[in-house]
Amino acid sequence: MDVTIYAMWFLILLVFIIAIATKIARGRAIFDPRSNRPHPPVMNGISLIRLLYMLLTKGLRAMIHDQQKRSGSVFTLGFFGLKVTFLVGPEVSGHFFQGAESEISHGNMLDFTVPMFGKEVGYGVDFDTRYEQMRFYSDALRRPSNLRIHVGSILQEVEDYFVKWGQEGIVDLKHELDMLLMLISSRCLLGKEVRDKMFDDIHMLFHELDNGMRLLSVLFPYAPTPANRRRDRAHAKLSEIFTEIVSSRRSSNQAEKDVLQNLMDSKYKDGRSTTDAEVTGMIISLLSGGMHTSSLAGAWTGAHLLSSPRCLTAALDEQKQMVEKYGDCIDYNVLLEMDTLHRSIKEALRMHPPAAIYFRKVHKSFIVQTTEGAKYEVPRGHTVASPILFNSNLPRIYKDPDVYDPDRFGPGREEDKVGGKFTYTAFSGGRHTCVGEMYAYMQIKVIWSYLLRNFNLKLVSPFPRTDWNKLIPEPKGRVMISFKRQRLPSI
Repeated sequence: MDVTIYAMWFLILLVFIIAIATKIARGRAIFDPRSNRPHPPVMNGISLIRLLYMLLTKGLRAMIHDQQKRSGSVFTLGFFGLKVTFLVGPEVSGHFFQGAESEISHGNMLDFTVPMFGKEVGYGVDFDTRYEQMRFYSDALRRPSNLRIHVGSILQEVEDYFVKWGQEGIVDLKHELDMLLMLISSRCLLGKEVRDKMFDDIHMLFHELDNGMRLLSVLFPYAPTPANRRRDRAHAKLSEIFTEIVSSRRSSNQAEKDVLQNLMDSKYKDGRSTTDAEVTGMIISLLSGGMHTSSLAGAWTGAHLLSSPRCLTAALDEQKQMVEKYGDCIDYNVLLEMDTLHRSIKEALRMHPPAAIYFRKVHKSFIVQTTEGAKYEVPRGHTVASPILFNSNLPRIYKDPDVYDPDRFGPGREEDKVGGKFTYTAFSGGRHTCVGEMYAYMQIKVIWSYLLRNFNLKLVSPFPRTDWNKLIPEPKGRVMISFKRQRLPSI
């Protein structure tokens, strides 16, 4: 079974709370009586009970596969008066990822992030402001000129961290990467001085802030629970720390080459500069989301590489070629040439995407043509779901989808393009593509290129199962590896 019972109850409860929130916020859904197009087939009553039973006993992929065979690639589940329409496969996902915010959006589904990051950013502000803030993120994390600046700092953190490992031993890879990525994020996002003086405090506070990602906090973000109180205290303290940093820089005209400075120097289209509170909220959001996702992607990549001799050999051979060509140098241009390592990370994320399902709220009815040729109207008021976990494992697109095979993205195969531009959506897609995608790859490539060059590594614990009890699925338990310091031999 690919998903635990607890995760499925999470999904059911999440949909239930969306239904309640939607009814409270919007009243009954309004449909266009002038439309004559059929709606997707609806499963409710006995059919829904059968599906929920399959969900709990066989898992999400099995449930969607069964319903797809019965109803096609577009179908609707009726939950407590809420209609959730599933879009299965990249061919029917265009509007989901490309639709305008006025037509399809997250609605109030991400309101739980407001007490985590603040009312001045993200889903605490209107769409126009949020869109401009996403532009600030993009400028800081996507521009090659900005990415190049960070490679040296990332490599320095990696070298300093792994020198403490000693000659040989056994460690929990998941814990080690979590610590290292927090160091890297502190250095590149906040600057060396903050990283050196305040790392321990910031790391502890972000651990407390993660309480906002617990099931109860997601469903009831303002309930007076112990987890929410810890989250709120952590947010208040982080806001105090970062606001002081921002104010100090502004008053001293001090300028650094980090993401914090990029956000401080950003301006809205009307000429207004970002406020201290906005910069603080954006930094907290970046640190919280990016660091955690990169850490887990790095852990999954390592677990798969160390479990596949063929893939590990290919990754090692590539590093030997890089050393032969560039010596010990690892810079932005060298990272761009690491195609094998890039595909290794990409394949790990295909098999273990940061989210099992993406949800959107339909504000304007739209037409979708299924892979079977039928045309349906998805009405205003529906919630639409893109099951990333299932779409990433479609056998008609990905050969042997349960097999870790980075070469599926290589020349001559390129399976991530078979179904069009939304075939691979681990980092979402279209209007919603993650702005930190390139930065995340860069961090993980620096870490794993260094590990492969300097250590003989082995996975000593069983290959980890997925812990679906977390909002962002992660390897369950520890990922124990043995290491022995050993320089990579030349070709």
